[in-house]
Amino acid sequence: MADAFSIQKRKHDNREEAVFSILIPTWNNLPYLKLCIQSIKRNSKFHHQLIVHVNEGNDGTLEWIQSQPDIDFTASKTNIGVCYALNICSALATTDYIVYLNDDMYLCPGWDEALLDEIKGLGHNAFFFSCTPVEPAETGNACVIVKDFGRDIESFREEKLLKEYAGLEKSDWSGSTWPPNIVHKDYWNLVGGYSTEFSPGMYSDPDFSMKLWKAGVRLFKGVSKSRAYHFGSKSVGRVVKNKGYQTFVAKWGMTSGTFTRIFLKSGASFAGPLTEPEIPALVRWKNRFKKLQLGLKRPA
Repeated sequence: MADAFSIQKRKHDNREEAVFSILIPTWNNLPYLKLCIQSIKRNSKFHHQLIVHVNEGNDGTLEWIQSQPDIDFTASKTNIGVCYALNICSALATTDYIVYLNDDMYLCPGWDEALLDEIKGLGHNAFFFSCTPVEPAETGNACVIVKDFGRDIESFREEKLLKEYAGLEKSDWSGSTWPPNIVHKDYWNLVGGYSTEFSPGMYSDPDFSMKLWKAGVRLFKGVSKSRAYHFGSKSVGRVVKNKGYQTFVAKWGMTSGTFTRIFLKSGASFAGPLTEPEIPALVRWKNRFKKLQLGLKRPA
């Protein structure tokens, strides 16, 4: 395990002032990573700091990253998961705003300008914003626009996406949790980044939102004009998953569904900062029962 955390790092001298620091964990997913970074360079209005964490990288990713003069990176010999990767990357961040982006995402034009416009209008840093994802298949996620522009790189219709993405109907929505997302560096540091007890990463997203909630953040907004195409689970589908559902219940005394539905009102039309919710008695009882169940299952 110690060898896994023998971390290689490279940080360039700042040649141009960046607006966002974009953290991208990747795991032997080089074609998607290249497309992701290409989309940032092609479709961003502003210059951003790119920080990639390379897990293993035995598909050529490490060599490719090392050859890129404008990308900062960290690297581990094994797959240390999303939580550790994000926290290691964040130590290299030079801007006030940290963006978390999956390597199987393609950012659409104007994504960064729309987020920055939202931030500039606030007058404070207590926010958590997400881009609005466009995905090729229905998954039941009310925060997503479902429109198939390709389910992999081979079938990706980039030009069609660029012509149509802005016209896809979706209003601003409540419940920012999943990437692409952005948070002020002060709040990232305040809550300690992503919690490694969720490593390699399942349920670390709602956990991060819960930590922000506990820190007083009430503005969880999905920004409609900021859009990203998501191929979907090109890395997660290969990893051995942690028991994040149980960890979330044990840690917070409620299911992640209770938090996202009742606290964050995930997927509902955005109606301003959230308030402390009234949890129905039946839901409170179910959450207590879930936590009791987990306690009974633990070995003596």
